[in-house]
Amino acid sequence: MKNFKDKVAVITGGAAGLGKEFAIRAHELGMKLVLADVQKDALDATVAELKGQGAAVIGLMCDVRKSEQVQALADAAMNEYGAVHLVFNNAGVGSGGLIWENTEADWEWVMGVNVWGVIHGVRIFTQLMLECAKADPAYEGHIVNTSSMAGVVNPPVMGVYNVSKHAVVSLSETLYHDLKLVDAPISASVLCPFFVPTGINQSHRNRPDDVKMSKPTASQLASQAMTDRAVNSGKVTARQVAELTFNAIENGQFYIYSHPDALAGLRVRMEDMTTPRNPTDPHAATPHIRDMLKGMLKKD
Repeated sequence: MKNFKDKVAVITGGAAGLGKEFAIRAHELGMKLVLADVQKDALDATVAELKGQGAAVIGLMCDVRKSEQVQALADAAMNEYGAVHLVFNNAGVGSGGLIWENTEADWEWVMGVNVWGVIHGVRIFTQLMLECAKADPAYEGHIVNTSSMAGVVNPPVMGVYNVSKHAVVSLSETLYHDLKLVDAPISASVLCPFFVPTGINQSHRNRPDDVKMSKPTASQLASQAMTDRAVNSGKVTARQVAELTFNAIENGQFYIYSHPDALAGLRVRMEDMTTPRNPTDPHAATPHIRDMLKGMLKKD
């Protein structure tokens, strides 16, 4: 996708973090915006901020776990602008702890947002974009699914999140191949950020009542503390990730990494799988982190 001006971008999780920065960058490139989020106050504030900058933007409350709400988002985009060209399936949440300690509600919430949210976005918007392409011979479209470095490696006490983000990578790769197979004027990318200060480590603030969290275990508290520390100390900003993502879209790049140095862990994992050998300790190069985690777990 080379031309962004006057095109329409739909962004889930668009009120803050990466989603807000995607929206700001899209506006700078002359795009019209449809933002979706579950946090009304943040969504209203972001829409007002962008309108103050002269953006063409609408905002909708949307729980991406619900297919009917994602469909309503697509309908609103078409009613407002008549087409969709760029989709960011970006909404995401996190939950950690020893994998056997995660409750059914933990799994339902994380998989609902991180996996089913992307499934609904891909299923609904790809078909809509293909219809838009039929009406416009010059049509260009792109879909970006937000995964994580946790979608290509498997750090401990992050099991639910790891599983959800691995699913997004697989879904995205398949989408890419399927679009190529039918010669669609649409392509796809998967974004795998490492630790970026976005607020995802506090995503439990918006956790719905139907998947309410029970009293956290020591491992869940340890995972939260480690994630808070890592995310808040991140040196790459959400703004920088947005810029490199748009560059990747323009260049037709599928895999987007915020921290190329972190790929060392992926290379080790691929060697583990193809040697084959047992999984290497993800903290082999940072034993102090492993020892810190172990110390926290002993408090249970």
